Amino acid sequence: MNPFSSGTRLRDMIRAIRACKTAAEERAVVRKESAAIRAAVGENDNDYRHRNLAKLMFIHMLGYPTHFGQMECLKLIASSGFPEKRIGYLGLMLLLDERQEVLMLVTNSLKQDLNHSNQYIVGLALCALGNICSAEMARDLAPEVERLLQFRDPNVRKKAALCSIRIIKKVPDLAENFVNPAAALLKEKHHGVLLTGLQLCTDLCKISEEALEYFRKKCTESVVKALKDVVNSPYAPEYDISGITDPFLHIRLLRFLRILGHGDADASDCMNDILAQVATKTESNKNAGNAILYECVETIMSIEDNSGLRVLAINILGRFLSNRDNNIRYVALNMLMRAITVDAQAVQRHRATILECVKDSDASIRKRALELLYLLVNESNVKSLTKELIEHLEVSEQEFKGDLTAKICSIVEKFSTEKIWYIDQMLKVLSEAGNFVKDDVWHALIVVISNASNLHGYTVRSLYKAVQTSGEQESLVRVAVWCIGEYGEMLVNSTGMLDIEEPITVTESDAVDVIEIALKHHTSDLTTQAMCLIALLKLSSRFPACSQRIKEIVVQNKGSLVLELQQRSIEFNYIIEKHQNIRSSLVERMPVLDEATYSGKRAGSLPATIPTSNGAAINLPNGVAKPTAAPLVDLLDLSSDDAPAPSSSGSDFLHDLLGVDLSPASSQSGNIQAQKSGTDVLLDLLSIGTPPAQSSSFSSDILSISQDNKTSSGNLLSSPSPQISSSAGGSPIMDLLDGFAPNPASSEVNGPAYPSVVAFESGSLKIEFNFSKPPGNPQTTTIQATFTNKSPNTFTDFIFQAAVPKFLQLHLDPASSNTLPESANGSITQDMRVTNSQHGKKSLDKSTISLVGCDTECSMMSGVAAVGTLSHWSNGISRMLHFAAFFLQFEGAVLVIMIIMGCNRSSGKQLARNEVETSNAK
Repeated sequence: MNPFSSGTRLRDMIRAIRACKTAAEERAVVRKESAAIRAAVGENDNDYRHRNLAKLMFIHMLGYPTHFGQMECLKLIASSGFPEKRIGYLGLMLLLDERQEVLMLVTNSLKQDLNHSNQYIVGLALCALGNICSAEMARDLAPEVERLLQFRDPNVRKKAALCSIRIIKKVPDLAENFVNPAAALLKEKHHGVLLTGLQLCTDLCKISEEALEYFRKKCTESVVKALKDVVNSPYAPEYDISGITDPFLHIRLLRFLRILGHGDADASDCMNDILAQVATKTESNKNAGNAILYECVETIMSIEDNSGLRVLAINILGRFLSNRDNNIRYVALNMLMRAITVDAQAVQRHRATILECVKDSDASIRKRALELLYLLVNESNVKSLTKELIEHLEVSEQEFKGDLTAKICSIVEKFSTEKIWYIDQMLKVLSEAGNFVKDDVWHALIVVISNASNLHGYTVRSLYKAVQTSGEQESLVRVAVWCIGEYGEMLVNSTGMLDIEEPITVTESDAVDVIEIALKHHTSDLTTQAMCLIALLKLSSRFPACSQRIKEIVVQNKGSLVLELQQRSIEFNYIIEKHQNIRSSLVERMPVLDEATYSGKRAGSLPATIPTSNGAAINLPNGVAKPTAAPLVDLLDLSSDDAPAPSSSGSDFLHDLLGVDLSPASSQSGNIQAQKSGTDVLLDLLSIGTPPAQSSSFSSDILSISQDNKTSSGNLLSSPSPQISSSAGGSPIMDLLDGFAPNPASSEVNGPAYPSVVAFESGSLKIEFNFSKPPGNPQTTTIQATFTNKSPNTFTDFIFQAAVPKFLQLHLDPASSNTLPESANGSITQDMRVTNSQHGKKSLDKSTISLVGCDTECSMMSGVAAVGTLSHWSNGISRMLHFAAFFLQFEGAVLVIMIIMGCNRSSGKQLARNEVETSNAK
């Protein structure tokens, strides 16, 4: 006989394939066998059809194509013998899936087999249907499966229940047909039928709320009774696992009770006793028992409140933490993290065990235990837990130090009650794991130190001692360098000694040595070196005796390959040599940094609490996008990016590093003369600072110029300026966006009225702005923009954007519509709220505005930039009309410059660029 003929047995083919030494040999064998099977299929060989299908299934499992044998499955299913049907159904489940159209041909055969007198053939049909049935087959065969749920043989009922799960998942509308039969299965004594019945009921509850309510009312007691029977049942060898009767049924019953009890107090009351019984009687020294206990705890935590049961459940989890199995401890920690929101006091009793888990050798358990311990920290235990964690930090693994350090820092910030304790703990962390500390942590420490004026001497001495022993910790060195630069004289003079301190003697040269070592250390990065140079510049003024030595150290970096260090060295050396008279002003002590403002800038950290100087605590929120008030200048960039408000007296060398005169008293000859009384900012929309008042004649000049521009044609910059209506008598108009209001007492009760501004008007489009201020909130201005389309064409896809400087906060509400009707038949309105966080403080500064759709940036005396885009659809051609409205303060007056960009993108960009340059030149 040909070894590859259709009569070859399956085992011979498997033996031939396994004997192949290469993939090519295997492909050759499979190819020959597939050819023989195809020939047998073509000859309609009935004798070896089941054998050929068995070979095809093996070939399919090897990954070779076998689609040509799909019809053989249907022929075998239609045969009368059980062996042929078994191979046919097995091939059907393996070679086909619900997406195959040929599967519809087997529906009739399945229906016949579901009604067969042989229960084994019925079981084959149920098994196949439960694995591959489609939605159409489910609808056709659901009545037969529903009938088989009451079949006499338990194996058929079990398979029918599993098949029903597939049917209700494919066609949820059929779920109501299976509710009553499924409820009947819950009274079964056969464990297999009861197990599958519980799974069917669980899936029904997930699909249908009506089914869930039905089971709660009708079946809760029967499920509780079934669980009680299983718990108290005598030894049964067929269901015993490690001395526990059928733990799988235990778990399934507990899960179903969890669904029934969730959100229902009556159902929860029915199951309280049996849950307590399971929790106390189940052995915990075996894995099967631990699985049941875990499910019991899950159920207790999910049903309605019962404090006694929950304490019992949390105690079970506490015992799990002492188990030697890592998996059991891990799931216990996970469950305790959920339980802490329900009963934190009960979880607190296991704090010592959880702390031991932080020291576990398994990385996953350590991390999860640390997260749980963080949630357990409160005002009463923060000091003891922080002490334990810092002690463990000394011996913890390197890969764990980062997570542990972050949690300790967050705990200290959140729960510190006094500044000295906060500083002490942070110095311990920096000394042990300073290289693992994030930048915002040591930034926050500097902020707290600057606010603790009575602890400056204590802090700088503590840092000096710490850096002697832990000089390799980068963050510690940075904080020490900053403090020595600020409070170096307190270190040398032993100022502000506390009773708990031991006296130390530090000379000026010793203080400079610390900075020099940090500057020249091989591990110091650019930030540390730059801070060292700043500290040396400050010490050159505070320690005149060491000034020459400091100069030599600074000069050594003039040839640095790092441009930042080279520039700082050259500039600082120039200050030391040439500017002795102003050096003391330049390097004076940093002003106190505002904690609330800095906390508003911090993002990505947990809420923290830091004590203030008067003993009260402030809450640090979790990452506010922008602070509400700008802090003073911070050379470390620890505060807002905004520049400081100009001082009212004297010259401030830090105010204008670029040499720009920001003095409000400056004026130009032959132009506007400053008046001594009153302030007229002519609708300064930004209302920043107090520019000199303008004469009424100049105001009329500006308006007349605008009217002249209105009559000109063909000029893109000829759009009218805002039409400004001033109050009678020439009284100054109040600053809209929170500048210095000249006469706040004269405001009306409901807030002053402001004139509307026609920002742009042409033959096709009109834009009008209306202003208002909410009563009692002078720093906020509400702007309503109204857009009217005068052209006969409808504008679609309306978009309006606005930009403001950093110290202003802008809230842009959605537009009333995205379509602008033609011929002024309607309008689009859009509201904006602008809040000036520097109300009455911030002076007008130069800033850069970037045009939308334009590559260039134009530097202007800027306020608000508002940019809008409209898509105009006409004759099937898409045309883009871009316009940008800039509200500018120019020599005390407000101008509105409209920049129109044409239909073509490239030409529009160039056009906009040209017009911007023209406006700047003008």
